[in-house]
Amino acid sequence: MSVNRVTPGTVPEEFHGARTPLRGRDAELAFVEARLDALDGGEGGIVRVEGPIGIGRSRILAEAAAAARRRGTRVFEGAADPDGQFVPLGPLLDGLLSGEEPLSGAVRLRDLATTPGQRFWLLQELGDRLRETAGNGPLLVILDDLQWCDDLTLLTFNTLAAGLSSHAILWLVAVRGGSVPSGVRTTLDRIRQAGAHELALGTLDDRATARIAEDVLGAAPDPDVLRVARRAEGVPQLLVELLDSLREEEAVTIENGTAGLPAGPPAPRGLPSVARRLAQLSDEARELVQTAAAVGGPVTVALLAGLLGRSSAALITAVRESLDADLLAESGDHLAFRHDLVREAVEADLPLPLRRALHGRAAELPPGDAAFPDGRSEPSAGRPPADAAEAGRAGAGATARADRLRAAAAELAATAPGPAAERGLEALELVPADAPERPRLIAETIPLLWQTDRAAQARELGASALATGGLGSEDEARIRLALARLAVPFDFSEAVRQARAGAALPGVPVDVRGRLLAMLAVGLSMAGEHTAAERAAAEAWETAAAAGDRSAEATLTTVRSAVSFHRMDLTEAFRQAERAAALADALGVSTSLWVPEALWHALLSHTTGRSAEALAAAEDGIRITGEQGRTAATRMWLMTRSRILLEVGRLTDARADAEAASATTEDLGPGNLADVTLRYVMMRVALHTDDRRTARAYAAEARRMRHDGAPVVRHFGAWMLALMADFEGRPDRAMAELDEVMTSPAADRPAYAGLVDPADAPVLVRLALRAGAHERAAQAVALAERRAGLNPDLPFLAATAAHARGLLDNDLAPLVRAVRLYEDCPRVLARASALEDAGRKLAATRLSEAVPYFETALALYARAGAERDAARVRRRLRAAGIRRRPSTAGSSGEWPELTAAEVRVVRLVARGLTNRQVAEHLSLSPHTVGSHLRRAFTKLDVTSRGELTRLARRRDDGE
Repeated sequence: MSVNRVTPGTVPEEFHGARTPLRGRDAELAFVEARLDALDGGEGGIVRVEGPIGIGRSRILAEAAAAARRRGTRVFEGAADPDGQFVPLGPLLDGLLSGEEPLSGAVRLRDLATTPGQRFWLLQELGDRLRETAGNGPLLVILDDLQWCDDLTLLTFNTLAAGLSSHAILWLVAVRGGSVPSGVRTTLDRIRQAGAHELALGTLDDRATARIAEDVLGAAPDPDVLRVARRAEGVPQLLVELLDSLREEEAVTIENGTAGLPAGPPAPRGLPSVARRLAQLSDEARELVQTAAAVGGPVTVALLAGLLGRSSAALITAVRESLDADLLAESGDHLAFRHDLVREAVEADLPLPLRRALHGRAAELPPGDAAFPDGRSEPSAGRPPADAAEAGRAGAGATARADRLRAAAAELAATAPGPAAERGLEALELVPADAPERPRLIAETIPLLWQTDRAAQARELGASALATGGLGSEDEARIRLALARLAVPFDFSEAVRQARAGAALPGVPVDVRGRLLAMLAVGLSMAGEHTAAERAAAEAWETAAAAGDRSAEATLTTVRSAVSFHRMDLTEAFRQAERAAALADALGVSTSLWVPEALWHALLSHTTGRSAEALAAAEDGIRITGEQGRTAATRMWLMTRSRILLEVGRLTDARADAEAASATTEDLGPGNLADVTLRYVMMRVALHTDDRRTARAYAAEARRMRHDGAPVVRHFGAWMLALMADFEGRPDRAMAELDEVMTSPAADRPAYAGLVDPADAPVLVRLALRAGAHERAAQAVALAERRAGLNPDLPFLAATAAHARGLLDNDLAPLVRAVRLYEDCPRVLARASALEDAGRKLAATRLSEAVPYFETALALYARAGAERDAARVRRRLRAAGIRRRPSTAGSSGEWPELTAAEVRVVRLVARGLTNRQVAEHLSLSPHTVGSHLRRAFTKLDVTSRGELTRLARRRDDGE
């Protein structure tokens, strides 16, 4: 007899961890080989490998890559990581640049990826390169950990996979199962619809578990070792780490070729993968997970809140983070660990006194809080009913469970729409297709999905319900109301169609009809059909009043404000907007029919010159909705802030917000709200910064907008095209682009004759005069003066009118008056423009007096980053005999390459903060932080956070 104790040095290194032979995946490997055979025959496609953490997704990808290389197939391997999401297209480009044969031109592709506004050209060139390479032989493109990919990588992958589907390119992507970000979920839905093959990795069986144990321990496991190994529940990573811990503690001996545990299984201990996942959590989430581990079994959020001394609502973010990390999972109304082995590993790292104290406190709480509601210690889901009676009880139990989930969704809707949506979807899975309560549950779930960035899924849910037919009028009306609310940001005309169809149904309850009419008024107002919106609002008021519906009243009050704005009665517009915001705030977000009413008030404030107030409101809105997980509302606030930042002369920040908000707006197509904010902002920034390529790309978007069903979208498109034509030196063409807007019926003509902001009146006058269209210039001036006269308490409007009048009459006095009126207004670009025009008029006769005007304008343009405008003023100064060197907008002495906003982000990142922590510190969105960081990386020529940190230290040390 020979007895050997297994020590860490006993087993060859190649049998440890990921280097052990792949066991239990014969069917999966055969499937991969079959797809590679098809690829050799010229058939590309997509294969999605999915499974939970530790199941072996990356190992399957590695085996596929090795098999492809043995065949002579060219392989590109990319992988995402949770800290790399700020590098645009990083996972895919890193894969294309690595290996012995990188993709040709990939360096230029990376340059395009890090240059703002180049998405269109990047996709074009990347597609061309891959198409060219595939012409010389089949390609395997691997993308691991899709759940951590940045939005540009997701969009590029989805676009290229569809566009290159006829080529010999096999896309092999791996994604974690369970909870994933909304953008990833949308990508998965799209590739599924495109025919992607799915390879779901399940847990290993006992045979594979035994073979891995033999690989790791160097001998066949005895029953005791197998019992310990089965505690990994067939998850390869946990299994190997558990077996490694047995070796490291020298708990295993080999006797006669069999591995045993003579002293019995050791006490639980920490596992490396669990420790890594814990380390990636915030302090609050880590504390929550550790507390749940100390309690033991499934635990309610209420119990965790009691143990942590916090409210349940305060744990929303920590709970979501622990679910996303796949440490905890929802078990009915409780939270439970994915694996008991994980719970033990977390608990093992806690000090013993703390564990005992938490156990004691948990025991003092009411019974049942730390177990399943009916007292079970294990969930019974999946057990087949023994007989018909038990099946009936199971059905009744499912109904009761669905009712509880529905109630939970309603309770969570205001503070945690993400978990609320999940509960709604779970309830729908339990409710039969013909159940009478199912349509109403669908109508309740659609807004929750939309709020949490799952608009495509929400629309499909509603469309499927309508397509099945057989709905009663009330049920159909409720679903159409939900779809109208969903459509408002994406398609103004669709919102009108759904609301109108729902309101026309017979026998609809008065409260539902009132809300449908309110949404009809909103849709018409946003579409720019002002007369129709006013009529719909009047009818809706009567219906809402009859129903006593305050939510409809809040929405209709906003519509009234918009109507007053269109009539140029801004005092009344403000009064109604403030009333709408107060009503909505009192009612709570869960009852709001469409978007935050406060958002309209902020935009109204900005449009009338109260930009500081508007900016503060937008920042509060972004912060609050971000904390609540209301992604759609956060994006709307980002859109609004991008407009404000543009017009107050913070062009870099405006572009960052626009990029952040547009990162996930591909869900339901271009989107009308994105058309009239994000695309408009990006084009205006491009024009001010002399970025011709980007301006032309957005001019192409404007041409599409000219054919939209909504008048307001057509108007924005016309104004954008007019600005582009003027930029290209074609004033006649610019005026032609505005023909439809300026000759449309007066009732529905935009309040500013096709302009999108009062400060554009002088721009239009200047443009019309260049084209010799004096009548149109006079029309713009008359409108600006009428607006200012109707609202004498708003100096900004008086400034725009004086500016426009001075240009039309070529008169210095109103130009100087405009400059004076702009002094207390935060509209930097408008003020700089008035200064420049006043200086230009003075330069004709009193050159020396013109110089101070030009110099102040130059300083304002330079601070804003408006390089094109600054260059024009420098030319005027040179004509006056004065030279001024270009300077970097908003730059600091220590970081001359960066804007002030980029410096703030870089300094915090260099201190070790994550993107999310930087976002919280600066009251920005993580997407906006990523946008600033991308440009900083490009300007500083660094490729990692480590490089950035080292550069920051050198500069701080004065090197």
